[in-house]
Amino acid sequence: MGFLTPMYELGEYLDWTRSGEIQLPDFQRGYKWEDERIRQLLVTVLRGHPLGVVMLLKTGNAQVRFKPRPIEGVDLEPGTTAKHLLLDGQQRLTSLTQALSGDGVVATKDSRGKLLDRRYVVHMDIALSDQNRVDEAVVSIPGDGVIRTNFAKDVLLDLSDHDKQREHGYFPLNLLYGDYMSWILDLDDPTLGKEFHKKFIKPAATYDIPAIILDENTDKAAVATVFEKVNIGGLALNVFELLTAVFAGDAGYYESAGEDFRLNDDWKETQLKWSTYPALAAVENTDFLQAVTMLTTRKRHLADSSDRPPAISAKREDVLKLTLEDYLEWRDPLREAFIWSATFLADRHIFARRDIPYPKQLVPLAAIKVGLGKDADLIGVSERLARWYWCGVLGELYGSAIETRFVRDIEAVPAWAVGATSTLPRTVQDASFTESRLHSLRTRNAAAYKGLAALLLGNGARDWMEDKALDKVQYVDLAVDIHHVFPQKWCNDNGIDDEHRESIINKTTISARTNRTIGGAAPSSYLSVIEKRAQIDHDKLDQILGTHLVPAQRLRENDFNGYFRERREALCTLVESATGKPVQRDIEEGHAEEDSASFEADGLSEETAPVTD
Repeated sequence: MGFLTPMYELGEYLDWTRSGEIQLPDFQRGYKWEDERIRQLLVTVLRGHPLGVVMLLKTGNAQVRFKPRPIEGVDLEPGTTAKHLLLDGQQRLTSLTQALSGDGVVATKDSRGKLLDRRYVVHMDIALSDQNRVDEAVVSIPGDGVIRTNFAKDVLLDLSDHDKQREHGYFPLNLLYGDYMSWILDLDDPTLGKEFHKKFIKPAATYDIPAIILDENTDKAAVATVFEKVNIGGLALNVFELLTAVFAGDAGYYESAGEDFRLNDDWKETQLKWSTYPALAAVENTDFLQAVTMLTTRKRHLADSSDRPPAISAKREDVLKLTLEDYLEWRDPLREAFIWSATFLADRHIFARRDIPYPKQLVPLAAIKVGLGKDADLIGVSERLARWYWCGVLGELYGSAIETRFVRDIEAVPAWAVGATSTLPRTVQDASFTESRLHSLRTRNAAAYKGLAALLLGNGARDWMEDKALDKVQYVDLAVDIHHVFPQKWCNDNGIDDEHRESIINKTTISARTNRTIGGAAPSSYLSVIEKRAQIDHDKLDQILGTHLVPAQRLRENDFNGYFRERREALCTLVESATGKPVQRDIEEGHAEEDSASFEADGLSEETAPVTD
């Protein structure tokens, strides 16, 4: 990558933006500057102060074929060729182009975000009286040139045409680089015009703005890096937005893409196909691109028979190397694979977006499904995939360093899942769970908390009042959520500390109706109410409680400590069944609080600990 740093006059920039020699790459966000910010920019120009650097990318780059679009407010003939694309300085050059050329009307907004049209004028006498009063002299007025008051009923100042502007002594800034001379010559006071020309119009003609011009050898990754690090006041560049522009530029090279391929429109089509799968609302457009990247690099890796084949990757720089051809090859298989992933979650009683432990884990899951094809649904394969999934969730392994883990997953899980190797994938190897972690799992912010709730549903948990399986339909119909077994009020009244009261051990998934029946009463009391209202006996209710791994006798005795110990052990056994790995028993009775205190002292939150990678 090479670059030049020339200086150009503002008038040249305006010529280039109006003619289309300078255009925007399609990934740039829309124009968004406010009225006052534009006014201050014009004050900067009139004072001759620097307004910063603009960055341009020279077109004709074989590696980067961005689709260009005009500066906002500029109308160009279709097919107008850009010589440079504006990477940094969009807001400034758009503001200056609209305010200093054409009719001078700028489509902007006020400080509250209300859209409005404005134009800008300078009170010549005030500007000439004192250099420090230029800020005061530059005035923003409505797009029609008429300043009104009294709820727009009365005209305060009419500057709607040149004669009225000259009459009141206001110079229209859209003439600063245009036909200002005839406007000046028609002033009643020629001395005023001469002085204003000398002090402001003439210096503006030589007002320079430095540029950094990136040459034709600049690649996509460099553009993204430069844009993120140098862009002034802009928004972080999203790789999806960058590839939107790249693919639009590539569309003509691939017949299957059509003449004007729009990645954003294609993503909307993907979302439409997924609209009946609520869990897939958690999948972002960049997640989809990461999955495409893994499959693209995996294909190259498998096809290379050398000692050092290209690496499988999900890294950002490799996402940026995707071609439109790569994307189109994997798009449809991945669309179906993500739908399959949603059914995989539903089979594990994860139905809603908020209940997904790690949305990012769907990325390798979908890629693995593409790699496995129809074999993913074979019983033995499905069981191994479930084990891998629960190891990731309960081992809390997708909270950091996920790109590296993605690659390990796609490298190892498919072969292991079909029994081609006995070597465990790293996610299965790395997963660990300790008994004391159950004490610190207290809110749905933690992936393992959501995972345990889903495992309990998968264990056959049924509603206490209606004895209905809490499957996908009932989950919605019964307004199912996670609630306390020993109610908060009872715990507070009986001196149960926060750690034990709020732990996942003291919670389970029940319907809203059942939770209302429980209220704040002692278990021995609310169980009797449930039996009466549901018209069932002790044994039947005890059986239902057992589907939640709840020791019924401990509830009937209001024995919180006994309940807590027994259910903690039952949950440990549930985790062992899901992960195929032993749970470390690390709590001695009477020391649970000390363990929890140590956990907090280590600076770990329930969202981040323990994480191994």
